[in-house]
Amino acid sequence: MIKDNQKYFNRLHIVIDAFVVACAYILAWYLKFESVFASKKMGVGVLEAGTYFYALYFIVPGYLILYYAFGLYAPKRGTQRKYEVYGIFKANIVGALLFIAALYVVNQPNFSRSMIFLFLAVNVVMTLVSRHLMRDLLHFFRKRGYNVKYILLVGYSRAAEEYITRINSNPQWGYVVRGILDDRIPRGTSYKGVKVLGEIDNLHIILPENKLDEISITLSLQDYGRLEEIVDLCEKSGVHTKFIPDYNSLIPSKPYTEDLMGLPVINIRYVPLTNTLNWVSKRIVDIVGSLLGLILFSPFMIFAAIGIKMSSAGPLIFKQERVGLHNRTFQMFKFRTMEVQKETEEKKAWTVKDDPRVTKIGRFLRRTSIDEMPQLINILRGDMSLVGPRPERPLFVEKFKEEIPRYMIKHQVRPGLTGWAQINGYRGDTSIRRRVDYDIYYIENWTMGMDIKIMFLTVFKGFINKNAY
Repeated sequence: MIKDNQKYFNRLHIVIDAFVVACAYILAWYLKFESVFASKKMGVGVLEAGTYFYALYFIVPGYLILYYAFGLYAPKRGTQRKYEVYGIFKANIVGALLFIAALYVVNQPNFSRSMIFLFLAVNVVMTLVSRHLMRDLLHFFRKRGYNVKYILLVGYSRAAEEYITRINSNPQWGYVVRGILDDRIPRGTSYKGVKVLGEIDNLHIILPENKLDEISITLSLQDYGRLEEIVDLCEKSGVHTKFIPDYNSLIPSKPYTEDLMGLPVINIRYVPLTNTLNWVSKRIVDIVGSLLGLILFSPFMIFAAIGIKMSSAGPLIFKQERVGLHNRTFQMFKFRTMEVQKETEEKKAWTVKDDPRVTKIGRFLRRTSIDEMPQLINILRGDMSLVGPRPERPLFVEKFKEEIPRYMIKHQVRPGLTGWAQINGYRGDTSIRRRVDYDIYYIENWTMGMDIKIMFLTVFKGFINKNAY
């Protein structure tokens, strides 16, 4: 019954798409030739309505094939809407180009090209709306127990727990976890309402009953020796089988794979900035941005210099050793915000709230982040970037790399004046672990657009810092 329901919804989806494509085409024709906005000039080169409507015999099935080719009929229970939106745009753009190419092939110069582009726009909008309503309708039914899929998990692991958590949090996906089979965890053990039903060998009894829609293999790392045996058993039963790896703490959610003459190779960490083009484009932005920053913020820097000299004796610029790209150290520049102290005293710890070492002008400079502006020189020199993980002192790097998993990954890119962690509130006296999580997300998902977004948000979120003491 469940599989019949799935087939019914798939067929309904195809019928609705066909109806939408036909309606969008007819509406585009009406807007072009019959509406109040249409040109009323008739004459040479204007085709009859029947010729336009005859094209529907090719357009409707052609667009359904394109939708299939772009994955618009693939299961979408757990996928994000944005991927469907991308697919709709790509399919319609390709469809319009093929339509125009076909007109040239059949030598039909009088067919309105502007109507084709109008159809492109109308069809995208109508398809997006219909898909949105259809998805919401499916979510509505799935939350009430219709069109659901029953799943059995094979293996108790971190991956199994995370999978159960996500399924329980998203009833609109229409998944119901029947239970877990595992050789190490005692029968009856429960996680968020899902129980361990028995050992993995029970698959020989469960699979022939044909009461499951999916098997999800969620073995822990130490049980991967049985993976091939379990996959073979599940596939012989004909039940759809998924593999959810238990190494998400080691490999990112979107791993970077290579094809080494037919041998798949998964990189443990993909860093977009190792790409030469990405690296060069970011460096150009850093150079231009730091020069503009020095010019734009020069009045604030002059004010800071005067305030520092008037408030306390000592150098204007404070230099401190930090760890940067490829674990190399460099001297990071800041406006001095503390009374001059011995180097051994300065290295002991971070600044704390109401720290007596901080001067009055220094406290203001820290709160407004003006003390960080000399780092524009570091950026110009190539020690730092406008955007990236904040650099830390060697003493704390040695400490954190032993205490925090994946901490050293942040040194695979240049440190930044601002970063993803900072605009999300992790700056100053905040969780180092959470800061590292945000830094790693930035490193693995870098784009130039992301850098621009961070710099833009820094203006509103990053300059005034309540955690800066």
